[in-house]
Amino acid sequence: MEGQIWFLPRSLQLSSFQAYKLRVTHLYQLKQHSILVSVGEDEEGINPLVKVWNLEKRDGGNPLCTRIFPAIPGNKPTVVSCLTVHENLNFMAIGFADGSVVLTKGDITRDRHSKTQILHEGSYPVTGLAFRQAGKTTHLFVVTTENIQSYMLSVKDYPHLELDTHGCGLRCSSLSDPSQDLQFIVAGNECVYLYQPDERGPCFAFEGQKLIVHWYRGYLVIVSKDRKTSPKSEFAGNEAQNSDKQVLNIYDLCNKFIAYSSIFDDIVDVLAEWGSLYVLTRDGKIHVLQEKDTQTKLEARKSMLFRKNLFEMAINLAKSHHLDSDGLSEIFRQYGDHLYNKGNHDGAIQQYIRTIGKLEPSYVIRKFLDAQRIHNLTAYLQTLHLQSLANADHTTLLLNCYTKLKDSSKLEEFIKTSESEVRFDVETAIKVLRQAGYYSHAVYLAEKHAHHEWYLKIQLEDIKNYQEALRYIGKLPFDQAETNMKRYGKILMHHVPNETTELLKILCTDYQPSGDNEGPGMLEGKKANSEEFIPVFANNSRELKAFLEHMTEVQADSPQGVFDTLLELRLQNWAHEQDEQIKEKLHNEALTLLKSGRFKTVFDKALVLCQMHNFKDGVLYLYEQGKLFQQIMHYHMQNEQYKKVIEVCELYGDQEACLWEQALGYFARKEEDCKEYIAAVLKHIENKNLMPPLLVVQTLAHNSTATLSVIKDYLVNKLQKQSRQIEQDEQRIQKYREETTRIRQEIEELKASPKIFQKTKCSICTSALELPSVHFLCGHSFHQHCFESYSESDSECPTCMPENRKVMDMIRAQEQKRDLHDQFQHQLKCSNDGFSVVADYFGRGVFNKLTLITDLPSGKAAATIEA
Repeated sequence: MEGQIWFLPRSLQLSSFQAYKLRVTHLYQLKQHSILVSVGEDEEGINPLVKVWNLEKRDGGNPLCTRIFPAIPGNKPTVVSCLTVHENLNFMAIGFADGSVVLTKGDITRDRHSKTQILHEGSYPVTGLAFRQAGKTTHLFVVTTENIQSYMLSVKDYPHLELDTHGCGLRCSSLSDPSQDLQFIVAGNECVYLYQPDERGPCFAFEGQKLIVHWYRGYLVIVSKDRKTSPKSEFAGNEAQNSDKQVLNIYDLCNKFIAYSSIFDDIVDVLAEWGSLYVLTRDGKIHVLQEKDTQTKLEARKSMLFRKNLFEMAINLAKSHHLDSDGLSEIFRQYGDHLYNKGNHDGAIQQYIRTIGKLEPSYVIRKFLDAQRIHNLTAYLQTLHLQSLANADHTTLLLNCYTKLKDSSKLEEFIKTSESEVRFDVETAIKVLRQAGYYSHAVYLAEKHAHHEWYLKIQLEDIKNYQEALRYIGKLPFDQAETNMKRYGKILMHHVPNETTELLKILCTDYQPSGDNEGPGMLEGKKANSEEFIPVFANNSRELKAFLEHMTEVQADSPQGVFDTLLELRLQNWAHEQDEQIKEKLHNEALTLLKSGRFKTVFDKALVLCQMHNFKDGVLYLYEQGKLFQQIMHYHMQNEQYKKVIEVCELYGDQEACLWEQALGYFARKEEDCKEYIAAVLKHIENKNLMPPLLVVQTLAHNSTATLSVIKDYLVNKLQKQSRQIEQDEQRIQKYREETTRIRQEIEELKASPKIFQKTKCSICTSALELPSVHFLCGHSFHQHCFESYSESDSECPTCMPENRKVMDMIRAQEQKRDLHDQFQHQLKCSNDGFSVVADYFGRGVFNKLTLITDLPSGKAAATIEA
């Protein structure tokens, strides 16, 4: 059975093949390849052979041996002590009992692609070898019974470094995994040392004679003697110690605790496969050690560590097993509670800080609300804000902590974060700072984060820096500047009237924020409604006048309220001014404004303003513009300006004739001697025939000073005109009567006597009249063909028809107007001579019933036709 290599699969069914004729001394199975490297002997003596097996390929049912070469350093055969192979199959190192190390470089599975050389020579047996690959750098650790060396294989000539002057026994060295930074582990009798390629690392004091060392999944596995015995050479064999108990310890170096410890009888080796550890003892038994699942291990170990208050170790354990954040947070909380109960508040708050995002902040805040621990609470709240998990209440509490601690530097550091790093509610911070009296900090926050309302409120109500508030408004966009001027305009006008007025002028004409860097004309400015800012100027009439005058000058289309208010201001100033020159100037300004044509739509309002301030010229101008001529005359009558009354009648009498009548009545009521004015009025009434004489006499009868001589000339002229009119009317009547008599005689003749037609020419073509012809009683005759061509009716004379139609139209019109009572009443009321209107309607037959015959009865034709 010697020289065989045995395979033990997971089913535990053994199989083997003959690898050597005599014995097998060393095996090395690569983890990432199906390659097995063995060292054994085929003949007696010291003649070790290295064989490389490919387990995936078969040769007669056995694994394929791809390479065989002797393991001899130089020309002197010696015993092989240890073997290691690099996972990339490019390096293989063999250690010998004489202290030599042979390095094979290249493809170890083929003879032609590899090169073998002696890397190390010494006087002490080689007890351990290990390759370390970090990036592109390859190192080889070589340990003997007396020293430890490191070779750099990725550099030519393989430079080496001696790491320590003590070594270890066979199977007492191993290479850790990346969790321990691929350190080389060397187990001495007193301590376990860890090495980097260039220095020695940490040391662990594990006592006892070490027999076997392995590294498994982050654990250090050490088999040592249960009791101390006299040290013996590892190469002399272990027969003398076979009866001794051996201890198997599994250490967790990261968390610094023993994960497993047990006593076995005579351990041959510890193997790692299929996720478990297998302990092979000399009695032929295999013991399997299975690692518990992570959660079970953690619960068991945590509960034990919590009972011993070993929270740091519990945290490290949880981290090494990648416990989720909820689990870690619970450990931090318990650790914090433990430290808090012990009175270590600084340490406790550090643990509570590590729970942020998982533990409710109020749990921690309640513990540290005492004033003596306010600095701990501040640290917790700071971290809460840094992680953007704070709400408005947390911000309020943190700022209150700063203010109570009077820690201005921390306060400034907190609020002066960049725009993208703000981790608190800005408005809440501003409120708290303002309440605590930190106005400059509150203003800084408000300006930085564009809380315009808060900025202005603090500047105006707390700091009372009105100039700065006004400057800030001038930098805002139009909509916000307009809103804030409406809100704070009165306060600013009270304290800085001139500057506020200037800003309002800009805001209502062509506003651009003062902070804009655009050149003039680059952006079209916006305009506010100037009328809306008039209330801002309460109790500042001088500034209001300047503002309104500016607006009317630069904006002809300003709202009507601007002109109304400006007129009122000018009238007030005019009414209260004592200096005559200034009063005259103000008078002209007010009148000019009235004449600007801006008060047509608000005529009544302007008139009321002028009447309230007794602005005579303005009142008269508005009366004139409104065609209120009677009011103009009444105004002069009230002021007893007789000449002005006459002037008004002369100017506007043609447009409103009743002015003369009212003037006559006014002078008639006066007891003073007004003969001159009465005569002038009577003259005009006579010329225009505005009043009946009887009415004139009745009107003047009320004046005791007006004698008959005043109206003598008027009455004589009037009677003479009426006498001449009567004569003319009688002559016209006589003429109409004679004409009527003549027409009646003609009608009778036509009825009783035959009509002789003596016309020799056609009335249309003026040619000699020929038969057939057409004759009418009016005396006109026509050729029949001319008559048919030009006549529109068989019964009407073409020549007389236009005149007849006019008469007929007049009759029809009179008939239609008989019922137009409203029109008759209106004409009668508006006419200067009512009798003429009545006579006209009598003449039209409005007051008698008229029967109009448009067609003659059949058989009585108005014309005869001669053939």
